[in-house]
Amino acid sequence: MTDIAGKTVVVTGASRGIGEAAARAFADRGANVALLARSTREIERIAVEIGASALAVPCDVAEWGQVDKAIKRVLNAYGRVDVLVNNAGIIEPISALATSDPAGWGKVIDVNLKGVYHMARAVLPHMKKAREGTILTISSGAAHHPMEGWAHYCASKAGVHMLNKCLHKEEAGRGIRAIGLSPGTVATEMQREIKASGVNPVAALEWSDHIPPEWVARALVWMSSPDADDFLGEEISLRDEAILTRIGIVK
Repeated sequence: MTDIAGKTVVVTGASRGIGEAAARAFADRGANVALLARSTREIERIAVEIGASALAVPCDVAEWGQVDKAIKRVLNAYGRVDVLVNNAGIIEPISALATSDPAGWGKVIDVNLKGVYHMARAVLPHMKKAREGTILTISSGAAHHPMEGWAHYCASKAGVHMLNKCLHKEEAGRGIRAIGLSPGTVATEMQREIKASGVNPVAALEWSDHIPPEWVARALVWMSSPDADDFLGEEISLRDEAILTRIGIVK
C-alpha cells in the first residue's frame, strides 16, 4: 500500500496508549479505523473525536466469538480489512512463578497470545480473498530476554514472535504481509503498572526514559507501506536508531 487513504485498519487495544495513538495516526492519513477494546466508553469517545471514519467495536480479543462478530461488523461497515494492528496486551499480575495466580497467568496468555491468533484467524480469509493485507503485531524485548516476575508476559510475547514467523511462512505467497514491532518501553498505563510492582530493572526506569506512544504509531503507519518490506516475517526494533531515522522520528 503506497497510500493508506481509504483503506480499513483494525486496531486492538485501542482505548488508550499505543492503540489509541495508532488509530488516530491511521485516521490522520485518511484510513477508516475500527477501534477494538473491552472499554466501550473509551473507544466510543475516541471514535467520536476522530470523526466519521472511525468505528468503535467493543471486543475482548481473548474470546473467539467476540472477535468473529467484531470483524463481521467491520466488514459490514467498510467491506474490507486491509491492515490489522495486534496491539492488545496486558502484564498484570506481575509475580514470581512460585507465587503466581494460575487464573491471572492464564489470562495474560489468553489476551497476549491467543488474542493475536484470534484476530489473525478472523481477518485472514478476507485478506487472502483480496490477495493482499498487512498484519502488524506488537512484540517486545521480553520475547527474547527473561525478566523476573514476567514469565507470563515473556512467554506470551515469545509465542507472538514465533506466530508472526509462522504467519509469514504460510501466507507471504498469498499477498499477506506480517511484521512484528518491538517498541521498547513506551509511556503508557502498562509502565505505571510495572513501576508500581517494583520488580526487575524496568520498574526502576523514570517516566522520561520511555518513548511516547505516538512514535510507535508512526512506525506502524510506516510498516503498512512497501518501504518496510525488508522486514517481512521479522521483528523491527524501535531501539534501533537507524529505524528511527528511516521512519523520520530522528534525523
